[in-house]
Amino acid sequence: MVQKHMETLQSWCGLSTEFVPLERLTHLLLVEGLTDLQQKQHDFVQIETTKGLRNGSKKISLEKLFLPLSKFSIPPRISVTIGVAGIGKSTLVKLFVHTWVKGELGKDFMFVLPLTFRELNAYDKLSAERLIRLASPHLTEQSLLAVDTAQTLLILDGLDEFKTLLDFSNTAVCTDLRKEIQVENLITNIIRGNLLHKVSVWITSRPTAASQIPGGLVDRMTEIQGFGETEIKCCLDRMFLENPNLSDGVLRHLKANRSLYIMCTVPAFCWICGSSVGCFLKSAGCAPEMSAAPKTLSEIYSYYFKMTLCAEGKQNEVLRIEQVEQNGKKMVSCLGRLAFFSLIKRKYIFHEQDMKAYGVDLSSLHIGLSNRLLMKEETLLSTIYYFPHLTFQEFLASTYYYTAAKRALFDLFVESGMSWPKLGFFNHFKNAIQRSLQSEDGHLDVFVRFLAGLLSPQVNKTLSEWFLVRDEHHSYRSHAVGLFQNLLGMDQAVSCRTVNLMRCLHEIQHTEVATVVEDAVKNENLAGMLTPVNCSALTYVLQTSEACAEEANLSNCLTYHAFQNLLSQLLYCSNLRLDYNEFEDGAMDLLGSVLSGKDCQIQKVSLAENQIGNKGAKALARSLMVNRSLMALDLRSNSIGPKGAKALADSLKINQCLLSLNLQNNKIKEDGAKYLAEALASNYTLMTLQLQKNSVGPQGSKKIAEALKKNWSLKELILSSNCVGDVGAMALAEGLKANHTLLTLDLQSNSISDTGITALTKALCSNQGLTRLSLRENSISQEGAQEIGSALRANRSLRNLDLAANLLHDEGIQAIALALRENQVLASLHLQWNFIQSNAVKALSQALQFNNSLEVLDLQENAIGDEGAVALASALQVNSTLTALYLQAALVGERGAVALGEALVMNKSLAVLDLRGNAIGLAGAKAIASALKVNCTLHRLNLQENLLGMDGAICIATALTGSHSLTYINLQGNQIGESGAKVITDAIRTNVPSCVVEM
Repeated sequence: MVQKHMETLQSWCGLSTEFVPLERLTHLLLVEGLTDLQQKQHDFVQIETTKGLRNGSKKISLEKLFLPLSKFSIPPRISVTIGVAGIGKSTLVKLFVHTWVKGELGKDFMFVLPLTFRELNAYDKLSAERLIRLASPHLTEQSLLAVDTAQTLLILDGLDEFKTLLDFSNTAVCTDLRKEIQVENLITNIIRGNLLHKVSVWITSRPTAASQIPGGLVDRMTEIQGFGETEIKCCLDRMFLENPNLSDGVLRHLKANRSLYIMCTVPAFCWICGSSVGCFLKSAGCAPEMSAAPKTLSEIYSYYFKMTLCAEGKQNEVLRIEQVEQNGKKMVSCLGRLAFFSLIKRKYIFHEQDMKAYGVDLSSLHIGLSNRLLMKEETLLSTIYYFPHLTFQEFLASTYYYTAAKRALFDLFVESGMSWPKLGFFNHFKNAIQRSLQSEDGHLDVFVRFLAGLLSPQVNKTLSEWFLVRDEHHSYRSHAVGLFQNLLGMDQAVSCRTVNLMRCLHEIQHTEVATVVEDAVKNENLAGMLTPVNCSALTYVLQTSEACAEEANLSNCLTYHAFQNLLSQLLYCSNLRLDYNEFEDGAMDLLGSVLSGKDCQIQKVSLAENQIGNKGAKALARSLMVNRSLMALDLRSNSIGPKGAKALADSLKINQCLLSLNLQNNKIKEDGAKYLAEALASNYTLMTLQLQKNSVGPQGSKKIAEALKKNWSLKELILSSNCVGDVGAMALAEGLKANHTLLTLDLQSNSISDTGITALTKALCSNQGLTRLSLRENSISQEGAQEIGSALRANRSLRNLDLAANLLHDEGIQAIALALRENQVLASLHLQWNFIQSNAVKALSQALQFNNSLEVLDLQENAIGDEGAVALASALQVNSTLTALYLQAALVGERGAVALGEALVMNKSLAVLDLRGNAIGLAGAKAIASALKVNCTLHRLNLQENLLGMDGAICIATALTGSHSLTYINLQGNQIGESGAKVITDAIRTNVPSCVVEM
């Protein structure tokens, strides 16, 4: 009996032993429940709105799908796996059954009983006992009792194809296994546990249909992943195994049309799309006109249907071509009528009586179209039919409606009975659009998108030989465009319905509005443009534009009203910039509601330079307590104050997702720092905290320093311009002695003197974690520099040290230079504005001959003169690690430049040389020009304001005609003149097109 059951299952799943499971089906996404988008929107709308991005939830392997997730949990009884149409739900079920039969997974189950809701549609009433017999006819009366155990898995595949909605509110309780009840009542009683309460139940469904099951009854919900980039390419490669160039051509075309590429995350659509575009490219020959290749949904499907019908014609060459075309038109018309009226009724499975009722000739389907346009499946009681994918039904429905609307006298959405007269195509077209707008779940969205697409020139050209009249779309198209624009012009909140109207305009090939808005987004020129029409266009652009995929930049363009209208559609922007919008606290209530949503996928939000106070910060803080997507929040230059900081700090004690918080210039003061310090003591995820310009003072710094002793997650702490002083610096030094995970500490402009520096440097002797320290613009003297030198000898982690704008003088730099002979870790040293002269540079030059780690040396705004430049040049001849040297306004003249030029002839590491604001003159220009002829490492050269004159510039330009690696050169401010500058610029760009020239 068991052997017969196994053989039946092997036949049922239809997979050979050679079947190789797809990786995406062996690892499902573990989700906590359905989002509003999944419950209420069309599958295509879900994918387009989320841009095909994969859910960030945890994954669970197929082999662990029905096992406990921890030692303290129990196996799930009711499991639901969701996925949009065509994602592979049935394939997943068959894969599981196939591998279970082979004994590779699900070993805890003695019985696996798979059924489809399509099969159950044939029955009005069933008992639990009969249900089990359907899944396993070979079970005996005695073995039926053994099935009702925890070792049995009942699989119910395709809830979205069930003919009746499940009603959990009004279902009568049934506990009798033999009692026959309505099938929908049977399913609800099984799910509730009134029947087969020990049996594990696995249900698959499209998301919208899965919303019928109350979340409280589902023990585990998983979601099937769509294709990623690699899988899309693999799918296309498999489709065109014999022609890799064709596969590459299809992929390039899809990537150039983002909307199509996003939809290709669905395997079924990837195959449809690949077939259409591949067939087009193949028929177009070696040099196809890509502008004519299918770019919209309507074009893809019209080309696919034409390809299918033409293939049918070739298979029946014995018939006259005219007869084949006539048969094809009649069949498509009948299938379209079936598709349309069934779509209205949300009916997706058909029986023979349905086919006959709509005039579908079943004998014509058996020839070859059954696997292309309509699928056939034999069940125990009847034969059922269904379209291979939901979009096939929607496309055929649109073709029927388009044709019927030209002659219909009454409302086509009313199949039986009378309605008010509707005369003329446009009245019917308008009625279809209004019906779709009234549909809350958008089940007519793609239907009206196809309907609009039938008015496009390209679709008309493709299908005019079959069931469209050539060029008749011209008389309808302008009216349709006007209708869409009028509907979009209403002052309303942007929704999935209004965005679908924009997609209809795209299908009809009217892209002017979207193009204008996209250009404005790219150029950051949206201010004053956000009319109701443009708001919908903006949301459409945010979903479809490659430029907006990485960052939705809505800075300096939103009013409160426009923000309110756009709000629901911003959920799915991963990186949202809302700077300079004059937002006040009320706008943060709106944003907080979005961030609190279960659908929210926003990862970064920038709100810099607005007018957000403590109330706005509190609204954001409330959302952070529940949000699980946001990783970076930028609130710089607002006015949240200490109370706002406290609210955010309280949220950080709960939130474990936020990685970066920028509160620069927010007047949080000492109290705000104290609250944040308390949060840091318990938060273990925040990695970056920016608090510059907040007047936290020495006491606030003390609190943060104490938190550093307990916090091991923070990597970057910015405290510049905070009046930290020596007291605060000493406290932070104590924190650094205990904390070895902080990587960056910025103490710029904090009035720290040698006293504070002494404490910090002592900490550096023991701290082995800090890699970047900024002490820029403080009051460090030669004595402090001595301490820094001592620290550099002991420290083995610090890689970037910024000491610009202090009081180091030559004596201090000499102490640091001596340390650099021993230190082999420091990679970047900034010494700008430190009253340095040639003696200090000579010491640095000698150090560079021993040091093998320093890559960046910044000596700008120091009077090193020619002597200093000559000293550096001698070091460059032997040093092999320095890659960037900054000598802006360093009093370098011709002699120093000549020495540097000679050094560049030999040097093999320097990539950046900045000599702005010096006086190297013609002689210096000639020396550097000579070096450029042989040097192969220098990428960036800045000779701005160096008295080069026309002759010097010509020397440099001439040098660039040969072999070199320069990618950027600046020759501005050298008294060359406009005409000379143009000649030189053109000459350089002609010889080196990739080199950026500033003149």
